[in-house]
Amino acid sequence: MIAENMKAKVAGNSVIRQMFEEGKAMAKVYGAENVYDFSLGNPNVPAPTSVNKAILDILENEDPLKVHGYMSNAGFEETRQAIADDLNARFGTSYRLENVILTAGAGSAMNIALKTLLNPGDEVMVFAPYFVEYRNYIGNYYAETVEVPPLVDGSFLPDVAGMEAHITEKTKAVILNSPNNPTGVIYPVSVIRELAAALQRGADRVGHPIYIISDEPYRELVYGDQEVAHLPSYYADTVIGYSFSKSLSLPGERLGYLLVPDASHEAEEFITAATIANRISGVVNAPSLIQLAIARCLEEKADLDFYAKNGAALYDGLTGMGYECLEPQGAFYLWVKAPCDEHDFVVALKEEHILVTPGSAFAGPGYVRISYCVAHETILNSMPGFRKVMEACQR
Repeated sequence: MIAENMKAKVAGNSVIRQMFEEGKAMAKVYGAENVYDFSLGNPNVPAPTSVNKAILDILENEDPLKVHGYMSNAGFEETRQAIADDLNARFGTSYRLENVILTAGAGSAMNIALKTLLNPGDEVMVFAPYFVEYRNYIGNYYAETVEVPPLVDGSFLPDVAGMEAHITEKTKAVILNSPNNPTGVIYPVSVIRELAAALQRGADRVGHPIYIISDEPYRELVYGDQEVAHLPSYYADTVIGYSFSKSLSLPGERLGYLLVPDASHEAEEFITAATIANRISGVVNAPSLIQLAIARCLEEKADLDFYAKNGAALYDGLTGMGYECLEPQGAFYLWVKAPCDEHDFVVALKEEHILVTPGSAFAGPGYVRISYCVAHETILNSMPGFRKVMEACQR
């Protein structure tokens, strides 16, 4: 018999994954070219060729006992140093290799940070809409998720006043995600400053640090002249979970890191505890081969022009039909207001072989998320179906 807390998770299994599996089943019936699956954030852009070249060179020329063996639970020192050097060059910081713990993707980094911080009954705030797994991550450590509703102005920026009103003695952390999944919104520096000031006031009032846990798998996916703030520069008690899944199109390789700046509260103790959390979570250490390869490829980036072209085609196409959408700023998601009942809209799109994720899955009812990290032809060929559904909703 499975655990009671898992029964609830089985009942509420990820809608994103359910839609993805449904898309695979539909493809077998109708042909993959006739199914327009916008459900999963699975990059359609291949990894840079330098990644493959690095892997081959490592396999051919490095000591196989090193390549396939254990290392420190925090990861290879040369990779951690390379990441620290890259961050320092980009953000004017002075991180050391000790500040970087290599993890099995950003999800693992988030879990390690939460495991390090949380006691049962503690609270972590999230801004709706938010990535569906945050509630599960927080629940893994028997803590509570506190949802801060979105601003009523439709910007989907964090409601700082709402957050501050929710701070209690149980508040341990706030999760931020910019560029945001599911909205694609980037939080401007002005909002970050306001949020940092509110958190410091809250921490002073309750008598203990309140951390920002910044989830940054989409940090490099930015369009136009948008910029993503480096949060530790604005709030000392910030830790960052990063992933190379999106920036280098390597989701299956499961490599990321947790960054714990020296300026954060009791940083040395946090780093030690987080490194142990990495081990006792069962991950032990991040995959060794991709650790070594990434150290050689930190200046590489995914094809942003491809995503920008897709985002523009989808945004222009849908707004031209009358859909209300947030214009893409970052990541590769379009946040679209359902023109009729959200559930009915998703079902109607499915009848046109179009799969999108309901906004309710992200605590954003009345909207849908469309992931545009797909073949460009998928977007173009889906337009008649979107138009047909819009016309039906307007009747």
